[in-house]
Amino acid sequence: MPDNYYEEEEYESRFDGKTFRRILGLTRPHLKWVVGFLITITVVSSLDALFTYLGKRIIDDGIVARNSGMLVNILIIYGLLIAVQAAGAFGFIFLAGVLGERIRYDLRQKMFNHLQNLSLSYYSRTPVGWIMSRVTSDSDRVADLVTWGMVDSTWGLMNVLTSMVFMFTISWKLALIVLAILPILFYVAMQFRKRILKEYRNVRKNNSKITGAINENITGVRVVKALGREAGNLEEFGVLTGNMYRASYRAAWLSALFLPTVQVITALALGSIVWYGGLQASYGGITIGGIQAFVAYVTSIMWPIQDLARVFAEMQHSIASAERIFSLVDAKPEVADRENATDPGTIRGEINFEHVYFSYDDEKPILSDFNLRVRPGETIALVGATGGGKSTIVNLLCRFYEPKQGHIYIGGRDYTELSLHAIQSRIGIVLQTPHLFSGSIRENIRYGRLDATDAEVEEAARLAGAHDFITRFEKGYEDEVGEGGNSLSVGQKQLISLARAVLSRPEIFVMDEATSSVDTLTEALIQRGMDTLMKGRTSFVVAHRLSTIKRADRILVIEDGRIAEMGTHTELLRARGKYYQLYTKQFRHQMTEAFDPFKVDETSPIAAD
Repeated sequence: MPDNYYEEEEYESRFDGKTFRRILGLTRPHLKWVVGFLITITVVSSLDALFTYLGKRIIDDGIVARNSGMLVNILIIYGLLIAVQAAGAFGFIFLAGVLGERIRYDLRQKMFNHLQNLSLSYYSRTPVGWIMSRVTSDSDRVADLVTWGMVDSTWGLMNVLTSMVFMFTISWKLALIVLAILPILFYVAMQFRKRILKEYRNVRKNNSKITGAINENITGVRVVKALGREAGNLEEFGVLTGNMYRASYRAAWLSALFLPTVQVITALALGSIVWYGGLQASYGGITIGGIQAFVAYVTSIMWPIQDLARVFAEMQHSIASAERIFSLVDAKPEVADRENATDPGTIRGEINFEHVYFSYDDEKPILSDFNLRVRPGETIALVGATGGGKSTIVNLLCRFYEPKQGHIYIGGRDYTELSLHAIQSRIGIVLQTPHLFSGSIRENIRYGRLDATDAEVEEAARLAGAHDFITRFEKGYEDEVGEGGNSLSVGQKQLISLARAVLSRPEIFVMDEATSSVDTLTEALIQRGMDTLMKGRTSFVVAHRLSTIKRADRILVIEDGRIAEMGTHTELLRARGKYYQLYTKQFRHQMTEAFDPFKVDETSPIAAD
């Protein structure tokens, strides 16, 4: 997989205030939860510092002073505060957990809703793995920053601040020593975190590549096994996992070195405090309990500083994730409703393509000055070589794409004046590669019209020719189709797709190479269902097998984005032009296979091998 693979788009900005504000804006609908857990975490972290100070009081005012009454009072206060802290800890963990889940829900809901509105072109150029990473891992990372990142930073800051307040109360001279060491400790922590983050970015980059490779190999497992590509794929996968191992190793090594380095600096600080505090104690400048409290404070602020450094470093990573999420959310659909777009209630009527130009990229035009007028109820068949523009014509008709130049009119109106829902909800499509969703056969057929009754679902299956094979299953219409319909044959999936289209009651019907991957018997069933569905409807049939389009009102031979020939099946055969050549060549090929199914073309690459 190339290094510039779309999924590996990276954002290396150190800190983007605009993005960070957008991240914080995610909490606006849940402000009461944010305020609640900030208050509770502040109480909990402040009590941590107070407990250390109470420990000093226990030593100095209770044990050393031999004052049992004071000792009991301090212990009672200590016990009550422990109960308060326990309640506070429960509160902030619960509130932060709920807030995190709500942020994840909002992000994923927003992304999923936006994905529904994006144009087909977005999916054509964007890998599925990239989109999945945005919806799953990136949304997790942003939610963690908003919740647990805020918890850790609030706890760390409050712990350091309250500890410093108590240290200045006990001895301002010793507090200044600690204050001088804190920037050094924070600087070392930041440098380690930056390097660790860099390696973890490499880990994530390689992990995305591995995810993409696994996804491709699982979805294409039949091709892999058919071509015996297991060994080659394993070798390529080994390179990816090796890169991830090395990046993970470096990250683990730096992480392991980080803690001992911080501990050495902390030990030096503690040694300085004990030495200087001992001198002060000998002159009565500080108590034994004060020295013990200082040592405890220095030890306790070591972890908050590490947490602050970690949160700050991970904040950059989370901002990168947020930028990727916002790049998805901010993506503009190339095909969208125009201002004041309307739904006329029907799209029956004449369809006109007038001087249409279209290309998927500027360098390679697909349609050039394409013109076509289709009468209501007419069946148009599109044939021709692969890449000639047949599927592009129906994609434009369905408004998955729009012309670069020219216009398409439906019922006398430019179809950009109509809403996308008005057009696409009234077009029934059966594709070359049928797609079924996980669930039962009944649910997949009902996907064409969600309010359909069971009787209507079964009637649609009968009209499509699918009812007989469905009833032979153990559970009939309740039988599960498996992921992507993998428990069914291609022909069965195609018939269910056809039933789904029948149920939707389309006003325009599109068949895009729907019979190219099925056997002859299934083709006959599909053809019968097509005939039922096309009655009284304007229909477009993109065909590879020319036997399926003999009864079309007009057959268009599409070549290099233009109409090379047009007429009925009989007219085009009499003309002995391009259609005649295509038809006779396909007929001879079928006859050859019928009489000698094991014959191999001597000029083919397979025969040459």
